[in-house]
Amino acid sequence: MTTPAARLKSILARREAVLLPGTPNALFANVIEGLGYECAYITGAGVTNMYLGAPDVGLITMSEMVQHIAVIAESVDIPLLVDGDTGFGNPVNTYRTVRAYERAGAAGIQIEDQDFPKKCGHFSGKAVIPADEMVQKIKAAVDSRRDGDFQVIARTDAIAVNGIEDALERAHRYIEAGADVTFVEAPDNLEDIARIAHELPVPQIFNYVFGGKSPPVEHETLKSMGYGAGLFANAALQAALLSVHDVLGELQRTGSLEGVRAALASFEMRQSTVRKPRFDAMEKRYT
Repeated sequence: MTTPAARLKSILARREAVLLPGTPNALFANVIEGLGYECAYITGAGVTNMYLGAPDVGLITMSEMVQHIAVIAESVDIPLLVDGDTGFGNPVNTYRTVRAYERAGAAGIQIEDQDFPKKCGHFSGKAVIPADEMVQKIKAAVDSRRDGDFQVIARTDAIAVNGIEDALERAHRYIEAGADVTFVEAPDNLEDIARIAHELPVPQIFNYVFGGKSPPVEHETLKSMGYGAGLFANAALQAALLSVHDVLGELQRTGSLEGVRAALASFEMRQSTVRKPRFDAMEKRYT
């Protein structure tokens, strides 16, 4: 049986813009796997929003992310690409982060070249570290992995700071340092989106952010460009947030859920998603 890292490597190498939904918890990961997605992304922004109730401004810690990885990896069998922010420090910290992520069950890590504290890639006011410093983080990440197939994804946020030419130059340097995949964040026009996939020799990730800086791109267009994955990091969280707001707002106004029954998962769907039949079978077996 191939490892999760080998499966993720193979998926991205197809360059078919695999749909990569994000999850902040095991429940959403169960839904993603149950719907037949090949892989999932554990989103740092989503974990920060849902776990801390805070914005994506560099508040989540490495140990908190590792706890989430372990729980989610225990719940699903699909490979997990995990947000590693800036590596949570210098190259030595990055080395430790990769070891911890891999041990917890990640199949790959995404690290970025923002200065600390980092921000969501579609926020304003970002800053990036020197490319030389990021190169050393990538080298540390590559050296620290135990499974050679564990995917090291290098993200650059340089477009917003220095423009597309610097972002592409950085991506080339990160590939030379050993990155398996690169991720040029927040291109704001279709021409640059196409350039990224055409000019960089390794698989690329495009980040669909609803309401973000990048224009919407049809999935077939992204496939024709040869992207490795189309990332929907927080679509599930945004859908859940709107539903919770609407349902609890109706409850507050009317004291009833009758007007929002269509927005509620059935009792049966809820129990199926958390795999209650599996636990029932275990209980029966061991009783």
